[in-house]
Amino acid sequence: MITAEAQPITSPAISRAAPAAPARFTLDGDDALEAHLAQTCARVLSGLRGMIPAAKLEAVFLGGGYGRGEGGVLRGPAGDRPYNDFEFYVAIAGNRHLNEFRYHHRLEVLGEILTHLADAEVEFKITSRAEQAANPVSMFSYDLIMGHRLLWSRPDAPALAGCDHHRSSESIPEAEATRLLMNRGTGLLLARVELERATFTPAAADFVRRNIAKAQLACGDALLTAFGRYHWSCRERHHRLEQLAASPPWPWLDAVIRHHRIGVEFKLHPVSDNSSPDMLRALHAELTTLTWHCWQCVESRRLDRAFPSARAYAADPVNKCPGTGLIRNFALNLRANGGRYRARPNPWRHPRQRVLHALALLLWEPAALTDPALRDQLASELALHPAPPSDWLAAYRALWARVR
Repeated sequence: MITAEAQPITSPAISRAAPAAPARFTLDGDDALEAHLAQTCARVLSGLRGMIPAAKLEAVFLGGGYGRGEGGVLRGPAGDRPYNDFEFYVAIAGNRHLNEFRYHHRLEVLGEILTHLADAEVEFKITSRAEQAANPVSMFSYDLIMGHRLLWSRPDAPALAGCDHHRSSESIPEAEATRLLMNRGTGLLLARVELERATFTPAAADFVRRNIAKAQLACGDALLTAFGRYHWSCRERHHRLEQLAASPPWPWLDAVIRHHRIGVEFKLHPVSDNSSPDMLRALHAELTTLTWHCWQCVESRRLDRAFPSARAYAADPVNKCPGTGLIRNFALNLRANGGRYRARPNPWRHPRQRVLHALALLLWEPAALTDPALRDQLASELALHPAPPSDWLAAYRALWARVR
């Protein structure tokens, strides 16, 4: 079990300092790639300003790796190409839900058009200045506020007014470490499905390797988050992770550091994977075990109790998502169950707990699909009474997509 004896490595003043706007989208991409990325941003901004009334549009940010100046560079004989998705955040005045109703479809169409021109996925997320200022700090909000490229902002007010609390990495809740491992563990689960198929295509190999690389980063990033040492830069995170090794080591910490180093390199310089399926299966198995060690320690520290196995974690009655409102939890479960009331599992708990339990069993418990008691719990968590096990993965993905 991880203890909280160690103190954060960096001072709050350092971790809260806003970085200068990145001069580049990548660390070492060629000039043609940098120009292509700049042109993509110009096209996006032009499309948004033509779509959203000037009185409504507040600001446009580029987030993700390219917004932080650490975007992936895919080398090739024809030159450098983008690899990461483009994550654009569109601040629109007014209620976010109404704005999503008004603009979601149009943004989706714009994203599809620009994805072809950008040579990488273009995604839009709607927010507002008021929402950014009102929301509590999370890993997502910290990453965005501390590492982004501001493409446009209305001149009558600062784009990030009231967002200073998002600059404190020490304030990121421990539950964010769990959430990160939940999402990357889901990637490992979906990658395992690809590895088990009779036909293994190059596209499947790329999907598997990409999700393994995300898990390699996430193991170290989750530990840093649990200790209040997270940082927006993946290179600085690796440096902090190496410093963490000066504390009393856990048997698997060296493996976490080694895989994190590989994950950082893949994030900055991804490659098309030509590993054999057997090599990827071995690497996947190693990462699956390592992710469990990190999950076990993060959750033991966060919930202040021991979880000797995935089965024990899924069976433990402790509230895995404390601090959420009962009425909201009930409504979220009702929606997740297609409008049907179910007494099991507890409808007053946040449905993310159901995902945490189901993932622990599906990813780390070999007997999950054969042990009658575990199968019954899985069916309950995923609201699959009655349904064959072949439907479980689809049900898991649908539930995860709602709470991730």
